[in-house]
Amino acid sequence: MNTPEWLKPGIYGALIGAVCVGVVGFTWGGWVTGGTANERAMAMSEDDVVASMVPVCLDMARSDPARAEKMATIKVASTYQRRDALMTAGWATMPGTDAPNRDIAEACLKELDL
Repeated sequence: MNTPEWLKPGIYGALIGAVCVGVVGFTWGGWVTGGTANERAMAMSEDDVVASMVPVCLDMARSDPARAEKMATIKVASTYQRRDALMTAGWATMPGTDAPNRDIAEACLKELDL
């Protein structure tokens, strides 16, 4: 099949235009692949879960009968060991789980008055 000569520049222009739109869309346009969108959504949901559990951690800290001793232990610990001290205190262990959560402990530590 012979294509008319006038059709070839149009086809080439459409192909080059499609490639340019794709490149510009993914670099400047904010387009992302499905995998990247999924990763971002998972990170946002994890952040939201941690933020929603901080009040639970603070309530556990307020209602703990041994609060004074545990707070003293946390205050005495060095800055980089305070999260582990809070996890040992049990305040970062959410109801229904067996182990403390590091992210919740870090966020709860920021909210505690030390």
